[in-house]
Amino acid sequence: MVSKEVIKDIIKSNEDFINNTVGDILPRHKVTVPAKLKKVKIVYGPRRSGKTFLLYNLFKKNKGNALYIDFEDERLNGIELNELDKIRESFFELKPQLLHSKDIVFLFDEIQNIRGWEKYTRRLVEREGIDLYVAGSSSQITPSHISSSLRGREWSLALYPFSFKEFLSVKEIELENSHYGKDKILVNKHMTEYLKYGGFPEVTLAENDFTRHKLVREYMSAMFFKDLVEQFNLKNITLLETLKESLFSSFGAKFSVSSFYKKFKDKFPFSKTSLFRYYKAFLTSMLVFETRLFSPSAYKQRRNPPKVYLVDLGLAMRVRSHDWGRALENVVFLELKRRGYDIYYYTEKNECDFLIKESSGDLSAIQVAWEVTDENRQREYGGLIEACKQLKKHAGTIVTRDQDFEEKISGISITGVPFAKWLASPYPD
Repeated sequence: MVSKEVIKDIIKSNEDFINNTVGDILPRHKVTVPAKLKKVKIVYGPRRSGKTFLLYNLFKKNKGNALYIDFEDERLNGIELNELDKIRESFFELKPQLLHSKDIVFLFDEIQNIRGWEKYTRRLVEREGIDLYVAGSSSQITPSHISSSLRGREWSLALYPFSFKEFLSVKEIELENSHYGKDKILVNKHMTEYLKYGGFPEVTLAENDFTRHKLVREYMSAMFFKDLVEQFNLKNITLLETLKESLFSSFGAKFSVSSFYKKFKDKFPFSKTSLFRYYKAFLTSMLVFETRLFSPSAYKQRRNPPKVYLVDLGLAMRVRSHDWGRALENVVFLELKRRGYDIYYYTEKNECDFLIKESSGDLSAIQVAWEVTDENRQREYGGLIEACKQLKKHAGTIVTRDQDFEEKISGISITGVPFAKWLASPYPD
């Protein structure tokens, strides 16, 4: 049992910490939550992607009428569901002038540690009129994990590590003004760092490569044991390690679970059923994403292996020079995902990296190439042209490191766009 006095001390110490210790917080690009939406707002994403600081920022914006509680605070150990209302009561006892306010904001971090939290938060929103945000790791608080008592009454927001635009903001570079001259050279330099170490906020702020490597290793260890082993009760560590290494080295490429099974089934014991369960754990925890073949046939989609991408390239631990094209493809994928597109890949005689579908149903084709050269031009153009013709489109895009060009081949207008310039293009409505 946790006393009100302890809860009040937590409320006051959190308020003091956020207001007086937490400095300026980088606003996340296009990460918005509808104001006054009468739903429980759920912020989820991989560990260390910035969820807590998003809540801190909301607290600062609502200074004086906001409550922040971290349910991993050891002072709350043992708190039960039937005690949660002590938090609301303690807040209003500390701030009685807010009893009749309609602008109260509650921010609950890691609330998934309290079993049955969904019904409690729903009551706070629907009966108490409190603007409520909850945050937690992707392995425990995704929309697919929440109780049915909250479905239809929640608004979910996926938060990823920094995009390249956010990464540049940390470096005090405005993406929109960086396409030419010295700024372009500087952006390309930072792109190399981003593709090597990814965009986890703490890693981005690190001052040297040694610290970046150390942070990423620590993150991976925490994700491995907390978000995979513990959360999904995965006991075959050899299988999990081998699958992790295979997935994390396969970013931007097709990955066949059946081929993995054939390759390793005689090297250590595991069942195909276990393998599929372990693979699903990587997807559920948002460490890995997949795209499926573009096809009107659901059977054909299932029969063909997906292409896999990492939530952050830092997890690959190393990106070598011959991986730059795949690394660029990975960050383009993540940007398309941030923008809310449905994403597929295309393959027939040639392959096109992405076919994207907008909310309107409109489709377009995007190819990704680190550099278009005489050696790879036929392959890169061939896949894009073939995909455009399949979609009955007259234009397609190739995202490159820094090439800018336009050509028309076989009736298809091909536009080469530097990644930074493409990234600066408007988000869909």
